[in-house]
Amino acid sequence: MLQEKIDPVDKARRLAVDFAERAAHHDATGEFPFENFTRLFEAGLLGLVNAPEHGGHGGGLAEAQAVISEIARGEPSTALVLAMHYNSHYSLRRFAKWPAHLADRVLSANRHGPALINAAQAEPRIGSPAHGALPETIARRDGGTWRITGHKSYVTGIPVLKWVALLALTDEPEPRLASFLVPTDSPGLRIEKAWNAAGMHATASDDIILDDVVIPLEDIIEAQPASEPLRREEHATAFFFSLIAAVYHGVALSARDRVLAFAAHHTPASLGAPLSTVPRIQDGLGEIEVRLATNARLLRSLGEDVDAGKVVGLDGMHVRHVVIDNAVAITSLALELAGNPGLNRDFQLERHHRDAITARSHAPQSHMIRTIAARNAIERLASR
Repeated sequence: MLQEKIDPVDKARRLAVDFAERAAHHDATGEFPFENFTRLFEAGLLGLVNAPEHGGHGGGLAEAQAVISEIARGEPSTALVLAMHYNSHYSLRRFAKWPAHLADRVLSANRHGPALINAAQAEPRIGSPAHGALPETIARRDGGTWRITGHKSYVTGIPVLKWVALLALTDEPEPRLASFLVPTDSPGLRIEKAWNAAGMHATASDDIILDDVVIPLEDIIEAQPASEPLRREEHATAFFFSLIAAVYHGVALSARDRVLAFAAHHTPASLGAPLSTVPRIQDGLGEIEVRLATNARLLRSLGEDVDAGKVVGLDGMHVRHVVIDNAVAITSLALELAGNPGLNRDFQLERHHRDAITARSHAPQSHMIRTIAARNAIERLASR
């Protein structure tokens, strides 16, 4: 049965109002927002990027960005988990690398309830695969099964995930770097609480420990020789990076909403007029608007190019870098403009700032993006 026809962005906007009412609680306690994902499923939004024949909306990157930013305005931890889910389903739909039996399994579950998925790639000792090291998680072939042992970190949304697409090294004579579909309720898989970050507290980006976890031999999503660099398809990379950026654009929008309302309505006795009449405050609010407009334009342009199948090169990384830097600057400036009231936890500006600076932890970090951009420019010059 197809999901009812909806306006996804409008639906996300309405849900975000509800999610915002509990966002401070989830931030303060780290309690995972399970109910938000039930609501997202009921609204048809967990299938946003799935094809209509699989019960989805058939949405592309531009629409997914808009939905993610709206959800992030309400509760950004929910938005980040949703972004990771969309990334996996976009890859499944767009690139047809998944074996049919695994695709059918994941798509069917996504139609019948909250059945989220995320990649599990980073590890405590080697960090992200973006750094170039091979995983220490090993998949050992045993007859008609794989036995997987290892330790993965920063598995965002793990309490609500039904599966992880887990990156491991096979122990074959010629090792392969492979992604396996691993159910999170597998015997031998356990969650280790490790996430206690300053921001994005409710993402539950905890560790998972795998101790001889058994999965069928055919449950490999994709594999490549371990001697080759991890393959990244251009549009898949742009999709992933821009959805992460869209989360923090939503955070910045929420910070703008709060500081703008404060400046427009707060009238200090010494001034006798709203703060928004002060030229310095207007200048700061104007800078926020310029940065937000820049982010929105960059995200939308990239999304439309990916949806149109245009070549985007490294633009996904570049846009993510700029959008996150702007989000951090916006939330910092909002705190400055609000003064002492802005630091009050009840005001929530400081929460938005903590969430925004957490964006800088996503791999590859900004300094790596700049290094990649520089090397690419140097190679272009050398090839002339």
